[in-house]
Amino acid sequence: MSNYRQLTEEEINILEDNSCWAEDWTAVLVDEDFKPNFFHRVLFYGEIRLGATEKNVEITNGFFKHSGINNSTLRNVTVGDNCLIENISNYINNYKIGDDCYISNVCTLETTEGATYGKGNLISVLNEVGEGNVMLFDNLNSQFAAFMVKNSGNKEMRNQLRHIISREVKESMPECGVIGDRVKIINTKEITNAIIEDECEVNGASRLSDCTLLSTNNGNVYVGTGVIIENTIVSEGSRIINSVKMQDCFVGEACQISNGFTASQSLFFANSYMSNGEACAAFCGPFSASHHKSSLLIGAQFSFYNAGSATNFSNHAYKMGPMHWGLLERGTKTASGAYLLLPATIGTFSVCFGKLMHHPNTRKLPFSYLIAEGNTMYLVPGRNITTVGLYRDIRKWPKRDTRPQGSQKSIVNFDWLSPFSVGEILQGKKILEDLRDASGEDVSSYNYHEYVIKSNNLQKGIQSYDIALRIYMGAVLKRVQKWNLFSAPRATVGEGEWDDLSGMLLPMTEEQRLVDDIKSGALGSTQQIIDRMEEINANYREYQWTWTYKVICDYYGVDSIDDTLADRIHQDYVTARRAWIAEIRKDAEREYRMGDIEDSVLNNFLDKLDHEIDYEN
Repeated sequence: MSNYRQLTEEEINILEDNSCWAEDWTAVLVDEDFKPNFFHRVLFYGEIRLGATEKNVEITNGFFKHSGINNSTLRNVTVGDNCLIENISNYINNYKIGDDCYISNVCTLETTEGATYGKGNLISVLNEVGEGNVMLFDNLNSQFAAFMVKNSGNKEMRNQLRHIISREVKESMPECGVIGDRVKIINTKEITNAIIEDECEVNGASRLSDCTLLSTNNGNVYVGTGVIIENTIVSEGSRIINSVKMQDCFVGEACQISNGFTASQSLFFANSYMSNGEACAAFCGPFSASHHKSSLLIGAQFSFYNAGSATNFSNHAYKMGPMHWGLLERGTKTASGAYLLLPATIGTFSVCFGKLMHHPNTRKLPFSYLIAEGNTMYLVPGRNITTVGLYRDIRKWPKRDTRPQGSQKSIVNFDWLSPFSVGEILQGKKILEDLRDASGEDVSSYNYHEYVIKSNNLQKGIQSYDIALRIYMGAVLKRVQKWNLFSAPRATVGEGEWDDLSGMLLPMTEEQRLVDDIKSGALGSTQQIIDRMEEINANYREYQWTWTYKVICDYYGVDSIDDTLADRIHQDYVTARRAWIAEIRKDAEREYRMGDIEDSVLNNFLDKLDHEIDYEN
């Protein structure tokens, strides 16, 4: 930052000759290298600090103008070195502006009393009329938010967590609004109470109020034409464009919100894409997407999710209105916390929302289709395991992670088969086997709650679940052998149930330990809590092996795994994997016969399947 000095009489004369005026010239301090000839028609009020004006500023590709200030009114403003500020039709009031910024054609840029910059804002997700359950702060990630939502009923922990966040927000609150270095703000009507970090760009926005735009060296935020953002934090690498309206939201890394999308009291994390539709009280975890004008995401939790046209999570959809069809994937919850056919880890379902919302028991039959025919609801268990869509999704999500280096705050585990999903598969397989044993095999259908499962679909469901189990066990065993870790687990962490905290897979025991340590004060800062989450994630493979070892022993009816059993598990893995690929091939050929795809597309896909044998060993 500059070392400031008083203006000289000569400099004041030059400024006044350039139609500049100051309420008090002694309150205007300048850098040693200040040059008054680059200031024209500027009014100065209050305490002013002006940096050097030695360089040109690139205002668009290949077009440079000299730094300086023209046609502007400033009050209590600090301007860094080599900025170009011009055509401020109203004023800039109470702001600290960094170096090498370009600010032009802006009406008002102001900090007012009580500014929050979107930090410490308490919003209510999953229940649009409920008590607030997520407190916003700069380093919020999908795990932290999911943890807050899940444990909002734990009063002692909730209050301790809010105290930690509130304290940190208060300690880091700047005295006035801040514009970082190399920021570009042009053709924008109003910016009130905003922190805009280095390299960010605001171009043509209508209003930013109580907002923070975050950045790193590798990723900044872009806010475009007609956008209105209020009480919101936007993270590194995200773009908010084309007349989006957002209020009381958090936007995570590398998200794109566009084309008139409206959002209130909602969260968007890690590569989410939202366009045209709307969200209210929605928890959109990593890789959530909505493209359609008629889509409403409300009171539900998503991840690895693509909302189909006319997707409607409004309460009216299941209380009074007709049933709606859509697509659900891993981690989708209703406002009540009941899962809609979960865990659909990176899988896609055709789902009729209306009845699923009332029956969380359907989550025990994962990777399933629910089909309505008249008044009958048919359940096709495990069908999605052997589809082209699942195969494609398993491979596409890691490639679509566009978060900038150093800005991958949310933990995203891409395993489609994990202790979380395989635990549900085990339960689903047992349910189907119990139904078969109770009613026999010589029946045309089975009843599960009010759903009907056709006999052939039940048998295929058992087979699909068994294929997935053998693929999972073989893959985990192959990994530990490769890492020379093939031995009985030395610890018990990993045994029991697992959870999915919006992209992070972890044992329930570790989640409970996190709760206990926050309540006791052992974790006293947001960074310590985030570090613990990252530590848990770093131990994922170890915890997974502990869980899987017991599953393998139970499945094969043994007490321990020796080399002979390991060879058998690997052979079962190869057989199951080839059966899985064969079913996916049939699904692709079935789609081709429907006339939906071209020869070249089919052949390219089948060629990929042919190379799957390369991954068997």
